[in-house]
Amino acid sequence: MSAAPQPLKGLRAVEFTHMVMGPTCAMVLADMGAEVVKIEPIEGEGTRRLLGAGAGFFPMFNRNKKSIGIDLKQAAGAEAARRLAASADVVVENFKAGVLKKFGLDYASLAAVNERLIYVSHKGFLPGPYDNRPALDEVVQMMGGLAYMTGRPGDPLRAGTSVNDIMGGMFGAIGALGALIQRGITGKGMEVQSALFENNVFLMGQHMLQFAMTGKHPAPMPVRDNPWAVYDIFTVQGGEQIFLAAVSDAQWQIFCDVLELPDLKADPGLKTNNDRVRVRPALLATLRERVKHRSATELAAIFERNGLPFAPIRKPEDLYDDPHLLATGGLADIELPDGDKAGQVVKTTLFPITMDGERLQVRLQPPRFGAHTDELLAGVGYLADEIESLRAQAVVA
Repeated sequence: MSAAPQPLKGLRAVEFTHMVMGPTCAMVLADMGAEVVKIEPIEGEGTRRLLGAGAGFFPMFNRNKKSIGIDLKQAAGAEAARRLAASADVVVENFKAGVLKKFGLDYASLAAVNERLIYVSHKGFLPGPYDNRPALDEVVQMMGGLAYMTGRPGDPLRAGTSVNDIMGGMFGAIGALGALIQRGITGKGMEVQSALFENNVFLMGQHMLQFAMTGKHPAPMPVRDNPWAVYDIFTVQGGEQIFLAAVSDAQWQIFCDVLELPDLKADPGLKTNNDRVRVRPALLATLRERVKHRSATELAAIFERNGLPFAPIRKPEDLYDDPHLLATGGLADIELPDGDKAGQVVKTTLFPITMDGERLQVRLQPPRFGAHTDELLAGVGYLADEIESLRAQAVVA
């Protein structure tokens, strides 16, 4: 296998981030070859210690990075952080507005000494009336329509992953890449902002336009007016479940042939998709009865062989054994940096693109806290005895 391209090799990004959104942006830059310096609080970034649903945050979003711990509240720490930021092409942050300004780490302060700097801020909201509201992925899902569209009527439900955090970070990275191209033309950097709420509203755009086009309030996805008649989950032999679909008239003909449903194929009231949509509840009831004796494995084989859409219903852990991911190198080994399983090698998901036919690889393991402190400080002019003095005063870790 040839080496994966590193289109951002030679670029340095310094991040002041925590949780998911900011780290995702910096991870995208890192995966594409940038040297990414993660400046953590003196006690280490908080996601290193999260339990439960947050246990995977740090190892997932912090590969290919270098770690240094700095106490920004000490003057010497803020100075060290500014020196590192001054060495950067890109600074990435996701703190509440005004926090980094106290340490001279806001865009205006850093751009005053480096007009080429690209500064990517990740916020809850873009500038406006909601500026001072605290925001979380779940907060904006509730206020931005996503929870309404995901849950059943009267039961709003957040999506099953950190969609706004992750996509907000990706949009921040897209903005950074655009700013880098512009800098190549003008020689000047700029500030880029990405926000959770606006990300969520972007996701809702299709449903907003659905309302604008039809005048009808979009129904939550579980009870939506489905544009396809056969597009649902079926419970089959042994209580297993499988998603089956036929979204065109040609697929419907094949569907009836391979499942041996000649009476439905010949029914003139089921000839077109719109015909089938009009009788969807009754049609689905009939189909559920016709397929319930078959196994999910059998149906999957039939649908794959005949080019029909289908999907097994899986849990996240099942993906570790997915034959496509295993065959295509979609998973890569990382060494866990923290917790009871520190040092254990597990598999993680790679960024979901190829470049020149190759997946972007893990070059650096998710870093142990402060693993690169000496290297990074030496790189911006600190002598060995100065670094030891800073460490002794708990300015750096």
